[in-house]
Amino acid sequence: MFKKLAAFVAVMMMSVLLVGCGGGGTQEEKQADSNKVYNIKIGSPVVETHPAHDGFLKFIELVEKNSNGQIKTELHANAVLGGDRELTEAVQMGTVTMNLSSTSPVANFDKSFYIFDLPFLFPDRDTAYRVLDGPVGQKVLDNLSSQGIKGLGYWENGFRNITNSKRSINKIEDLKGLKIRTMENQLHMAAWKEMGANPTPMAFGEVYTALQQGTVDGQENPLALIDSNKFYEPNKYLTMSGHIYTPFVVMMNEKFFNELPEDLQKVVLDAVKEAGDYQRQLMIEQEKKSLQIITDNGNVINELPAEEKEKMVELMKPVYDKGAELMGSSQLIDELLAEVKK
Repeated sequence: MFKKLAAFVAVMMMSVLLVGCGGGGTQEEKQADSNKVYNIKIGSPVVETHPAHDGFLKFIELVEKNSNGQIKTELHANAVLGGDRELTEAVQMGTVTMNLSSTSPVANFDKSFYIFDLPFLFPDRDTAYRVLDGPVGQKVLDNLSSQGIKGLGYWENGFRNITNSKRSINKIEDLKGLKIRTMENQLHMAAWKEMGANPTPMAFGEVYTALQQGTVDGQENPLALIDSNKFYEPNKYLTMSGHIYTPFVVMMNEKFFNELPEDLQKVVLDAVKEAGDYQRQLMIEQEKKSLQIITDNGNVINELPAEEKEKMVELMKPVYDKGAELMGSSQLIDELLAEVKK
């Protein structure tokens, strides 16, 4: 009898201990989750003097503060981890957690991003912001999910303008025969061919030397990039053409994002939005400074006349057709243009 009683007591005590351990383990697990640190490795292709770098600094400040230290970051700027395409591939693979890229190279990962390479798409910044931050912009971001990438938002890159070492561009004919460096993007190359130039695709890191050595005559980029990379030194002519508006897209490895607790996902998304608003304003201010620096360097600066822009818009119709072909449909283009008209 005594042995049976002892065995019964032992079983009951074991049950209590197991239940206790189970309950305690759940509580400890919750406690551990609330103390878990998530490390975000950021790769940036821009130099530290560019406003996008300040955008990342603001993002870091916000996520580390608002996550109560659960999110830690490390920022690698100046393209030390690679350019736009390499960083996007690294985010896709998870060797880099987060990056920023001009939208044009992202079209190599998802064809819907070709839409941002259509010339003369947005008449001004406010229209671009409204469309990017609206349902069409979000739709394009969401398409990255098929590539294992979480599209977080859009930051400011700016309207692209032309520099060259030969002459001022006052009419379409002035572009004829000019060797213009472009990104490795079919729509950009098609647009320059339509205008009579000789588009030469080239990695961004090679552009300054190519301009200096005369491998290409010119290039086209937003003012802040022309300034921060000193393209105004080998090129002495700047034409304010505003032919393409290029946003930056901020991305994160989707698996990493999905593994964040919901409250930290919100911290990340809110920080991208707030840092983006801050960065956009910095960019507007920087463009004024950049234009002054380029002017002070002795460059010849001119505005592309409105009537020549109108002629260019007419010339770009085949490029829009090419865009629809690359994207497999004109539906997204139609949706975006409808938003622009609003």
